[in-house]
Amino acid sequence: MKKTVLILAGIAMVAFTNTTLASNERPFANYKVEVTKITNISPLCLAISKGDIETVKKFIELGSDVNQKSAGMTPLMYAARYNKVEIIKLLIANGAKLKVKDNKGFTALKHAELSNATDAVALIEKALKA
Repeated sequence: MKKTVLILAGIAMVAFTNTTLASNERPFANYKVEVTKITNISPLCLAISKGDIETVKKFIELGSDVNQKSAGMTPLMYAARYNKVEIIKLLIANGAKLKVKDNKGFTALKHAELSNATDAVALIEKALKA
């Protein structure tokens, strides 16, 4: 008898839930989902974001411009954003400009600050004072 009561109660709950959900017309109608894909990131900046210092060295040896923007940001900005200190040192040693701004007006230092990349912030501040 207990099993029958539990089964009937479960069926009643399922039926009631389905009726309730069906009666709500488009509960998420006011939400808009937008997917953005960034496709114009240079291979150098992609290697920086992954932290692949050997690939970054190769790109620099092959003549990649360390100040060329990719998706609005310089390679130094990517390194600062992802707290890649060794790559930051490498980029600065190869002529990366510290005061260049991106499309939003942010410098590499600002990207590091926004990302809480404390090591990158310290290194860039030191380089700016030198």
